[in-house]
Amino acid sequence: MPELPEVETVVRTLEKRIQGQEILAVHIRWPGVIEGQSPEEFARRLTHQHFRVFHRRGKYLLFDLDRDMLVVHLRMEGKFYVDDPGKPLDRHMHVLFDLGNGRQLRYHDVRKFGRMSLLPLDTDLTHFHDLGPEPWDEGFNAGYVYRMAHSRRQPLKSLLLDQSFVAGIGNIYADEILFACQLRPGRASRRLTHAQAARLVAETQRILSEAIRAGGTTIRTYTSSLGVSGRFQLQCMVHEQKFCRVCGSPIHCRRIGGRSSYYCPHCQK
Repeated sequence: MPELPEVETVVRTLEKRIQGQEILAVHIRWPGVIEGQSPEEFARRLTHQHFRVFHRRGKYLLFDLDRDMLVVHLRMEGKFYVDDPGKPLDRHMHVLFDLGNGRQLRYHDVRKFGRMSLLPLDTDLTHFHDLGPEPWDEGFNAGYVYRMAHSRRQPLKSLLLDQSFVAGIGNIYADEILFACQLRPGRASRRLTHAQAARLVAETQRILSEAIRAGGTTIRTYTSSLGVSGRFQLQCMVHEQKFCRVCGSPIHCRRIGGRSSYYCPHCQK
């Protein structure tokens, strides 16, 4: 599933490609992708609006239009393409936006898990879908992390994946953050010290910033689909690695909260 850096990459790339473009028509080929209203109403409301502002909340892509906010969650394999309308469609192209510049924005999703909806432009995103703070928010600090960790009975890996704790972190970056902090993914959250909480904040911000600069992580099916391939996988220290890139020890993998968790038993005490 695309995580915060991948979603940020898609948002920034789309901003360069389609900002200011008018939506001339919307073609919905699979109605299940639309939430909150009928596909017909969704298409009608979008027609003749323009893509104005591009931003992100957690793993959600947010497009401010003239009158509405278009919200998209890519889920497992959702992708956007900007193509010529004459290019052949495959059966996984579910939503098509005809643009004023003669191009077509296409939403592609093999598993059909992704969703789109419309919200008012003035929607308060502070607690949108019960999301916690963004990693760079002032509220995401050592005191907050320490308090939240000591209020939970769950491993650190599960805490990082909890979107109500901090928005946008998924399996790849949780593994990399914990390695950088020298903490095992199965460690009880309530054992976190103040110093470790401060380091977790710093490493979270550093690693996610580096991943954004690298265009995200291209593993298995994820690419930005817009001419950008992530390079952060070249920097992964433990996730899907065989040997630790610091000490050379074999990387261990165990299931925590239903997710594969990679760690170095030597570097992560």
